[in-house]
Amino acid sequence: MGPTAELAVIGGSGLYALLDGATEHQVETPYGPPSDAITVAEVGGRPVAFLPRHGRDHRHPPHLIPYRANLWALRSLGVRQVLAPCAVGGLRPELGPGTFVVPDQLIDRTSGRAQTYYDRGAVHVSFADPYCPTGRRTLLDTAAGHSVAAVDGGTVVVVEGPRFSTRAESRWFAAIGGSVVNMTGHPEAVLARELALCYTSIALVTDLDAGVDRAGSVTQQEVFRVFAENTNTLRAVLLDALAALPAERDCPCGTALDGIQLPFPLP
Repeated sequence: MGPTAELAVIGGSGLYALLDGATEHQVETPYGPPSDAITVAEVGGRPVAFLPRHGRDHRHPPHLIPYRANLWALRSLGVRQVLAPCAVGGLRPELGPGTFVVPDQLIDRTSGRAQTYYDRGAVHVSFADPYCPTGRRTLLDTAAGHSVAAVDGGTVVVVEGPRFSTRAESRWFAAIGGSVVNMTGHPEAVLARELALCYTSIALVTDLDAGVDRAGSVTQQEVFRVFAENTNTLRAVLLDALAALPAERDCPCGTALDGIQLPFPLP
């Protein structure tokens, strides 16, 4: 039996209806069930899986998303390349609401999340560059084709949540080199690397973080409103990027585990 899907989108708020005419798959993993059923449909003639990160009813808060189950389930369906849209707060004045960013770096400020599959054995995976270079270039080129001036590069600071940052925290995140702040980018990215998957994020800035916006503070209502206003643009960019991703991978992601003795076989 061949793979069910080659590509995947792990979607955030407002993108749960990304794929039309999809079939649903219930997938069991050693780490429990994923966030929700995985739907598969053709995009550009290729099978694509879509997994709602928080569940379709948004039942999983960011610190309780079953990240290990999600990535394992996608790989078990045959997925090898993942696009991961997300909502972020801007840590710089020029990165205001409605800005798209294709990040190239990540700072982990979460705590208590299971962030590895390898709880035994000596498995140390390179994570110097968290995002797939091929996926990043594809998203940037596709966004430009839609007249979207996505920012090339930037550092995502991933916080535990579910609360938003204090003003002092967001000023500190900016001071250490952060561009945007988010609650779901880790351990999603590193788990993808541990499964030798290509993982690429495209971030939509929904607000200026508290330390940047001196006149106000972040609210959930504002985040959801800005994301909804930009969902159609993000959807169009993702669909075209999926069709444009190369069928054969020549990036370093697929060889991330070469030479490492794994304690168990991968799906």
